[in-house]
Amino acid sequence: MRRPVVMGNWKLNGSKTMVTDLIKGLDAELNGVEGVDVAIAPPAMYLDLAQQLIEKAVNPIVLGAQNVDVNLSGAFTGDISPAMLKDFGASHIIIGHSERREYHNESDEFVAKKFAFLKENGLTPVLCIGESEAQNEAGETVSVCARQIDAVIKTQGAEALNGAIIAYEPIWAIGTGKAATADDAQRIHAAIRAHIADQDAEVAKNVVIQYGGSVKPENAEAYFAQPDIDGALVGGAALDAASFAAIAKAAAEAKK
Repeated sequence: MRRPVVMGNWKLNGSKTMVTDLIKGLDAELNGVEGVDVAIAPPAMYLDLAQQLIEKAVNPIVLGAQNVDVNLSGAFTGDISPAMLKDFGASHIIIGHSERREYHNESDEFVAKKFAFLKENGLTPVLCIGESEAQNEAGETVSVCARQIDAVIKTQGAEALNGAIIAYEPIWAIGTGKAATADDAQRIHAAIRAHIADQDAEVAKNVVIQYGGSVKPENAEAYFAQPDIDGALVGGAALDAASFAAIAKAAAEAKK
């Protein structure tokens, strides 16, 4: 049975005080919560502090990061290598987020290259996929998601998705307050899983597919009740310990 993963993408938010208070608060809120992996992805500047706080936490919290380069070392100013992320205990690395695709012109092919590099270095890719509002209105959601996944499958094979996480995030729902209904999200998740199954049914059965896009405590239960939604990639609500923990609790309860 797939184990749900609830991951907080902190994006460009944080300070030493905020990181300390948020992780300590989250640790307290997670007492007694089982059956779900809870992960956070702070800005790279705060990975060291986050790691130190997680090591002192009573409850397990997985450390992630928001980006990675495709080089281990060298003259690549401003970039972060997989080895550096591992050195600070980060294991779950977000790639392909729509903000990276848009603001940094990251192509499907470049994201697939990052995916392969993470796998080669023993890290877990969290592969973000999703469509724009225009693509959604044109009925292109499934084809867009399939294309983004196929960039990995075509270069690495479907088996590369073993141990990875896919995060379906409709771009029009990220940070907008809009959200896909639970039924609509389930329909897309099922289509994504079916697309992967066309290549490898066993991989499709086991791969974790999160939903992301304005996930809140108020709507989390409805999402997690769906058979193909295996947790969430959470944005704004992940910046509040009680809200984020409530989402994690909803995932744990729904998947019992």
